[in-house]
Amino acid sequence: MSERDGNGDGLCGDAAPDFIPPRASRGRRSGVILPGGGQDTDAILLDSVRAAPRRSSIIKDPLMHKVGGGRKKTVSFSSIPSEKKVSSAADCLAFMQGGCELKKIRPNSRVYCRFYTLDTDLSCLRWEPSKKDIERARLHVSSIREVRTGKSTETFLHNGPLSEHLAEEAAFSVIHGDDYQSLDLVALSADVANIWVTGLRYLLAHPSAIGGAGGGVGGLGEGGGLAVDGSPGGKMRSEWLAAEFAQVDEDGYGIVKEDVAVATICKLCPGIKEAKVRLRFKEIQRSKEKLTSHVTREEFHEAFCELCTRPDVYFLLVQLSKDRECLDPQDLRLFLETEQGLSLATTEGCWELLRRCEPSAQGKERGLLGLDGFARYLQSPECQLLDPEHLGVCQDMNMPLSHYYISTSYRSYLLDDQVHGRADLGGLIKALQFGCRCMELGVTDGPEGEPLLGVDYGPDIPRHHHHHHHHAPVTIRSALEVVNKYAFLTSPYPLLVYLCQRCSPGQQRTMAQHLKKVFGSRLYKPEALPVSLGGRATTLPSPEQLKGRILIVGKKLPPEQDGSEGEVSEEDEEIGGGGPLAGRRMTIPGEEELGVVLVVPPPSQPRKLRLHKELSDLVAIARTGSRSFYAQRAGHKQAQQQTPPSSPSSPCTPLPSELPYWTLCSLGEGEGGRLTTESPEDLVMFTKRTLTRVRPSSVRLDSSNPNPQGYWKGGVQLVALNQQTPGAMLDLHRGRFSQNGGCGYVLRPAVMRDEVSYFSAHTQGRVPGVPAQTLRIKVISAHNLPKPQGSGAKGEVIDPYVVLELHGVPADCAEQRTRTAAQNQDDPLFDETFEFRVNMPELALLRFVVLDDDYIGDDFIGQHSVAFECLQPGYRNVPLLGMAGDPLPHTSLFVHVVITNRPGGGKAQRRGLSVRRGGRRGREYVTLRHTGLKVLDETFKPASAPLKEATDLREEAQSATDSFKEQCGLPTVAKLKQCIQSLTTRLQSPEGTMGATMVLKEGYPCLEPLVNLAEPTRKLLAAYDTMIAAQKQLIENADAVQERFAQVQREGMDFHEDLSRLGEKEGLKGRKQSKAVESFTWNITVLKGQSDLLRGAKMDSLDALRQLALACEACGLTSSSSTTSTFSTTELHYSTHSLAGRRASTHGNGRI
Repeated sequence: MSERDGNGDGLCGDAAPDFIPPRASRGRRSGVILPGGGQDTDAILLDSVRAAPRRSSIIKDPLMHKVGGGRKKTVSFSSIPSEKKVSSAADCLAFMQGGCELKKIRPNSRVYCRFYTLDTDLSCLRWEPSKKDIERARLHVSSIREVRTGKSTETFLHNGPLSEHLAEEAAFSVIHGDDYQSLDLVALSADVANIWVTGLRYLLAHPSAIGGAGGGVGGLGEGGGLAVDGSPGGKMRSEWLAAEFAQVDEDGYGIVKEDVAVATICKLCPGIKEAKVRLRFKEIQRSKEKLTSHVTREEFHEAFCELCTRPDVYFLLVQLSKDRECLDPQDLRLFLETEQGLSLATTEGCWELLRRCEPSAQGKERGLLGLDGFARYLQSPECQLLDPEHLGVCQDMNMPLSHYYISTSYRSYLLDDQVHGRADLGGLIKALQFGCRCMELGVTDGPEGEPLLGVDYGPDIPRHHHHHHHHAPVTIRSALEVVNKYAFLTSPYPLLVYLCQRCSPGQQRTMAQHLKKVFGSRLYKPEALPVSLGGRATTLPSPEQLKGRILIVGKKLPPEQDGSEGEVSEEDEEIGGGGPLAGRRMTIPGEEELGVVLVVPPPSQPRKLRLHKELSDLVAIARTGSRSFYAQRAGHKQAQQQTPPSSPSSPCTPLPSELPYWTLCSLGEGEGGRLTTESPEDLVMFTKRTLTRVRPSSVRLDSSNPNPQGYWKGGVQLVALNQQTPGAMLDLHRGRFSQNGGCGYVLRPAVMRDEVSYFSAHTQGRVPGVPAQTLRIKVISAHNLPKPQGSGAKGEVIDPYVVLELHGVPADCAEQRTRTAAQNQDDPLFDETFEFRVNMPELALLRFVVLDDDYIGDDFIGQHSVAFECLQPGYRNVPLLGMAGDPLPHTSLFVHVVITNRPGGGKAQRRGLSVRRGGRRGREYVTLRHTGLKVLDETFKPASAPLKEATDLREEAQSATDSFKEQCGLPTVAKLKQCIQSLTTRLQSPEGTMGATMVLKEGYPCLEPLVNLAEPTRKLLAAYDTMIAAQKQLIENADAVQERFAQVQREGMDFHEDLSRLGEKEGLKGRKQSKAVESFTWNITVLKGQSDLLRGAKMDSLDALRQLALACEACGLTSSSSTTSTFSTTELHYSTHSLAGRRASTHGNGRI
């Protein structure tokens, strides 16, 4: 079954230039596609420009462009065994000496294509053609101050329209000279940019290598994997591989059998394909014309470095380690703090991580994490995309059941289809193992008075049709025993057993006896209800109160019923059952493209069911149909005719007829979809107190599933899915319920729980009171991708690409995809960045899908679905799952995640659109709505000024911080510790003394210059002072503004119970009255949300001060006479306890 038939839509605008459209003709399979080939038409090289001789086999030149007589060079990181991967700085410098084309960006928006090379003595960077003479068209490496990645310099920021069309991953800048001039360049691909950045940074870190290489690259070992001049990381890796080889070299002659060498590499690099290793050894033997298959130590070293070196991890390691190719505990701690978001990382913890991940004994002894150890860490469980906090129960479980989404299965005991499928207990077991907390059991009359597990479709269909002659029927007792056995193995929280039965009273009594005997004390009986008010329990109990209990959901006799049995109406279990939707044509949500149109049948007489009192007494939650929803809404409308109405989002009118027990409203798929579309506010209000369930449509005979997201956004707690049917819908379901330890209960968003709140399931913009987020994901690479299932006979190659799907409210739904990685790449590099705006984070789900662009039928490779609130920032490993949800061994994606509350996802902002330059004029302010009730409008009026002030405080503090980061040449998502490190390099003199020092002024860390500084450095210090001033303003004024919010909110809530009377007094009726109450709930929601946003901004500012003080101290920016205690947190204008509980705010979704 195909996941999709091509994905031509939703492509990222900044995709790498070597994008290949799906199903496009790519010529020969073995061809190597040049990045940018066929698209970079303006790149013309002069006849005089010729490629320098290759100095490393990583350079590939498979495609000759006879444009102007020149040729373009590129580098390939394909997984084809015959190609060599970048594994050292020597490879990077060799490529730079050969040269390649780069685009030079000028401040006047002009772009020049130049061929850049590095001199053989590593002393100068040269480019041609140029109008300058050959001696001026060069840049001395010794004059380079720093190398920046991305588009962070003034040249890129000022060239707005041009800069938008340049790939962020392929851009880099060389800062040089005393006045910090920038040479801004864009490579043909991110791979090429990484090589230049890595090589130049190596030369900056090793000035002794400049000019003294004697025309070559020193230290380039025979195996190709040794680092230049033998870096610590390179030496450590070589010694480790030599030790591993010695262990299997029993004779000590330096030669082992090929089988032994292959097994050793597969052991050291789990997940690598054995066939790939053997093929590489065969190629080495052919190249050396060897007659024996034995492997030498040098050949073992060469094969391992080529096959097991991940270029993406290597480039990252070099960037973090300043080209030492290994990390010490301090480097590792900085990485964990600044990239991985672990602000509480300690040096002791880094040592423990190092000992756990580093494979070499030398590295463990010296406290160094090499390339292979770093790769192991990035593939470890703690680096997975899912936050480990969510692996266990992390939400408040003491709220009423109606406040949770509940994992629900639908007829999971049926195999094959919904009509002819036979009953099987395996489906029940699997559903419970996946954490389902609501199980549907269909029960019919069986022979000899024993009820059977199955489905009865009514009197017109023979009851025995679904029991196969070749399989013994399943009794309800055996099903209950299975449920009882597996009920609480995965989750301790309550299990709802949804009974859908049409048995005779006699067999109902038998079933009741089975329920009591099998479940015993676990069965929650209605007489155990808490003290009720007016004959009805005030609220549903919480999952915590019902731990280990089983609740029966089914039809229930009225309390006044006498006798051993009575009659109840059995509403149709198909779509709608008539009612207000009778006669309407509608499509199944998510199936519009199939053209399936259903007509709701006219209301028929409800079927009557004889119900035995013994079974009825065991039912804890009564099952009702859609009529309960319409009855409540009609009750509101009836109340509106007598007194001014109540708002759907502010329930103050009770149900016309309060039932003396808990109820669960069951809706058909079509009707549920219609209600989420036409009455979203009414449905959200209804679900605040009443459990609501949506079941799949009866037309889904193949047991397919609807999209649960469409019903979750309407507040529906129980979206029943066929757990036996894999696919995208079940992936989303499992992604949703993985965010609370897989316990089957996930807390709904706060706006769906609060008594007074405003929320619409079809919002097209920002939700009031909920801070919107920007998600920026860089898909770096994929690893060990298998061929699609069933593709063995279709070919030997895969052409993978990655699709990113964001599911949520309509304004958030989006889909983007990477380019196709051709040429049989099971370890492809993508290096593409995508950005999503998330207006309702608590409802958002992110799904990664890896597909093969070659297969028409079965092109699914793997997927991973995760809730937005579970995402970890930084460099993350995304383990891929198969179609059935089972993990694919050693198969994963490697991504970088950034989440900010700023548009642009942390990218440097163009100056023309920057909030800083636009000031407050272009700032968007949240406003309150006019209610039409004079006394209410007067009450809310004083909130206008603090709303504007709160926005200004937050925006100015954020803008000042972003400006300081950009002045440091860093993206706005960088940590302040990184900024101080960048600032320190500019303040440090050649003698090592600092040009400024940190002092505390009124508790705030300020920097005072000690010497005359260069103009760029003075500007940087001015940006720092502006940032501190903005943070100070926010911290000192936030509490007063919050108190004004709280005062207005309290005064407004005093009128909550009197809205009807106020409306009657003002003469408001009907729609005007509803609009007034809707505006009231909007205003209360806005005040709550803005208060929380300001509180969060203050905590961010306090944390920023802590980062700045500690970073200045760590970088030596404190005076020598000061001791560590001088800058203790007790003197700073904050205390660490103020950060506690940050994640327990109303936007933390009840997280403990």
